Amino acid sequence: MISVRRSADRYRGGDPAAGIESLHAFSFGHFYDPDNLRFGPVLACNEERLAPGAGFDEHPHSHTEIVTWVVEGKLTHLDTTGRATVVRPGDVQHLSAADGVRHVERNAGPDPLVFVQMWLAPLTPGGDPAYTLTRDATGYALPAAGATLTVRRLAEGERADVPGTGYLHVVRGEVALGGDRLAAGDSARVGGERGLELVAADPAEVLVWEFQQAQ
Repeated sequence: MISVRRSADRYRGGDPAAGIESLHAFSFGHFYDPDNLRFGPVLACNEERLAPGAGFDEHPHSHTEIVTWVVEGKLTHLDTTGRATVVRPGDVQHLSAADGVRHVERNAGPDPLVFVQMWLAPLTPGGDPAYTLTRDATGYALPAAGATLTVRRLAEGERADVPGTGYLHVVRGEVALGGDRLAAGDSARVGGERGLELVAADPAEVLVWEFQQAQ
């Protein structure tokens, strides 16, 4: 099974007047689709675009593994674990909300900020909040959700294996997956496949989640 979801079909949220544009791949906020609540452990895959000075004021999360990938610009992040960091392109930021955490996300720089934020359900809820920032990452294991993130950066014509069960999000470029062409912002949900490959039509960057066990 390969289910392709196009960027143009994402739910448009955010607050454009405040410089916030959000594109949601799954049910989110007041947009509700009972047939699109999650895929495996993935609960959300949001493309966020923040104008200079714009951001999300302090807000709570719980029982969620939050993974952020900056596409362009710099993300300033503060949370109640005591962390204050700047997340740059190539970094993987992971906030484990556990029993509860509050945080602020803002574009404190002079340039537009674009990032992809993915929420995953933990295998076991609860515990203490935790924070990890991995610089210049090409992959990140998330055992708390039974998943591993791999960043595929492909030159034109280059191929890469795809997990038989997982979730893919195209950050930039265009790729072929099976008989489908995926462009920036498109995603694919893969289940029970074997021998799948990504083939880059031009230089591309793809976020690939592999699920280690049934959810």
